[in-house]
Amino acid sequence: MESVAAISISALNKTYDNGFQALSDINLDIKRGEIFALLGPNGAGKTTLINAVCGIVRPTGGRILVCGHDNVAEYRAAREAIGLVPQELTTDAFESVWNTVSFSRGLFGKPRNPAIVEKTLKSLSLWDKRNEQIRRLSGGMKRRVMIAKALSHEPGILFLDEPTAGVDVELRKSMWAQVRALRETGVTVILTTHYIEEAEEMADRIGVINKGKLVLTEAKDILMRKMGKRQLVFALRKALASVPSTLSDYNLALADDGNKLVYTYNAHEDDHDISDLMEKMTANNIRPKEIESRNSSLEDIFIELVGAA
Repeated sequence: MESVAAISISALNKTYDNGFQALSDINLDIKRGEIFALLGPNGAGKTTLINAVCGIVRPTGGRILVCGHDNVAEYRAAREAIGLVPQELTTDAFESVWNTVSFSRGLFGKPRNPAIVEKTLKSLSLWDKRNEQIRRLSGGMKRRVMIAKALSHEPGILFLDEPTAGVDVELRKSMWAQVRALRETGVTVILTTHYIEEAEEMADRIGVINKGKLVLTEAKDILMRKMGKRQLVFALRKALASVPSTLSDYNLALADDGNKLVYTYNAHEDDHDISDLMEKMTANNIRPKEIESRNSSLEDIFIELVGAA
């Protein structure tokens, strides 16, 4: 028997009093134990969707199940299953790390359990800072405290809304490793991010939201395979003013003031023949001195999807 989804969203809509439709007919299932990345430009509806699942925003239509619990009719059970790390760093600046995380656990009616708090702090490399006041921590450490607070009541689902905003690259990669480690313990992780490489590095599955609509959901590997394009960049011995008409059957473009010829193709769909192209280039007295191969990134795919929406 298939297990209940961590989150199941059906026909979700949210229209504000001023008539702005922030979410439009969202349907989405998120599996237990996966890392799901929600991508979209500013104002696309990412935070509204998270807030609707967490019970912070009341939808105008649709239904949300969290671990099988209706998040309106069974609010307490649904909310207890969720840990939320918002974009804003909101903590008591003069409180210690230990007390902050312990207090968050108590808010969910969980009994005192120093062992759980210790384990959580150690997993996020915060143990050495447990007695520090929040105000004395760096921005990256404060964000780790926010994650510790969200995990203090042992939820099965963790929402990370722009988790590494304002964090330097080294700390960002460290936090990626910690999030992956959480997934290994069975926690379902849903993250929104502006850093495309973050989704490309971490996610099992990608969702793209734009103008309140879910444009696409797909396993990352399948998405990269289906939509990823490849390029061959020919560094030319002699610059070209234009692409010869005899090569018009190929998706070719000039770059670097005519010093490079770029051939773009889909390796899984296009009927391309590199040897045939090379022969035609030679016939046109086009002789590359160097050839570079490139694969498109998730960022390229994202731009293509959002541009088409």
